[in-house]
Amino acid sequence: METNTTALEIGSRLPNPQQLVPALGEVGAALFKATGNGAIPRATIGLVQLRAGQIVGSTYLVILHAGNLRAAGASEERIAAVATWRDAPYFSEPERAALALVEAVLEPAAHGERVPDQLFAYAAEHYDDTALATLAMAIGQVNFFVPLALIGKPLPGRPQAEQWTPVPA
Repeated sequence: METNTTALEIGSRLPNPQQLVPALGEVGAALFKATGNGAIPRATIGLVQLRAGQIVGSTYLVILHAGNLRAAGASEERIAAVATWRDAPYFSEPERAALALVEAVLEPAAHGERVPDQLFAYAAEHYDDTALATLAMAIGQVNFFVPLALIGKPLPGRPQAEQWTPVPA
């Protein structure tokens, strides 16, 4: 009988990208600083980034952002309901606007613009210009790391030093 080998048994596809491209740490720190300006609650940023991980299908990003939300005190119900946020009772209207924006940016539009004027107006009811720009940066922050997560496939849920353990030769 053949056994399935999981990523946790074999390792990631790349060694630590920060060691390969040292400027990555500076870019990551700058993105964290840009999104941490206080215009958007960290919890909202966490929800948006968790939803982005779900949309792109990255277990690493989903585990990372769910863990960050847990560490910040988010309930298991809120974390689990991010995938079905539209009909879940756990989110405020500003959070719903943020989740709608991340979906609009990351998912192809059935027709027309990805972010139509109506969605922008809905978000603008809840966020000022600084907050909207910060929200756009939070979506960009997670998207900056999406290719590394999908191509490199780091080990989900592992300590930082172990996430990028390369596949044994």
